[in-house]
Amino acid sequence: MTVPKVCHLRSRRLGTISACQNRCHPFPWTPHHALVAAATAIPFTAPMQILVDADACPVKQEIYRVAARHHLGVTLVANSWMTTPLDSRISLQVVGEGLDVADDWIAEHSTPGDLVITADIPLAARCLDAGAAVVAPDGRRFTEGNIGDILATRDLLTHLRSAGEHTGGPAAFSKRDRSQFLQELENAINAMKRRHPEEDA
Repeated sequence: MTVPKVCHLRSRRLGTISACQNRCHPFPWTPHHALVAAATAIPFTAPMQILVDADACPVKQEIYRVAARHHLGVTLVANSWMTTPLDSRISLQVVGEGLDVADDWIAEHSTPGDLVITADIPLAARCLDAGAAVVAPDGRRFTEGNIGDILATRDLLTHLRSAGEHTGGPAAFSKRDRSQFLQELENAINAMKRRHPEEDA
């Protein structure tokens, strides 16, 4: 029988030690709390968190401010070390080098109630499949209703470029994009709280 582990800060059951480290880092679990969890009928409820595709993300400071206002945890996922604020709610997950290593980590750890920040369209689709909400740094909201068309457009442009067509690159990140992101980030968090009111307790 596997004894469930517990985040001692949130007192919520977690299935494995790795889950506690990934979902509640840097707060450890203890054997005492594991026994308490095993003896109680507390259902698993993962805390709402923001997962950030952090390499080259231009809105990290905005994420920190909004997350602090809503008392949400933030996990930055990157291929290399970067400076983060001295805040217990903010953690850095360094996954090493590799084209899709960071994407794979984010997709595998996305759950219903999470919010993912990424401009990567295939990653956005994977996170939506996992039940997470997804917002791009420029304020675009990826949803189950629009991700199919967005993927199709991306694939078409990729095909045209491979055939030698000049399709142009993405527009430079602007102040308007930053403002739009802040608005959509607030909207997404408030929508998550309405769907998962127990996580805002």
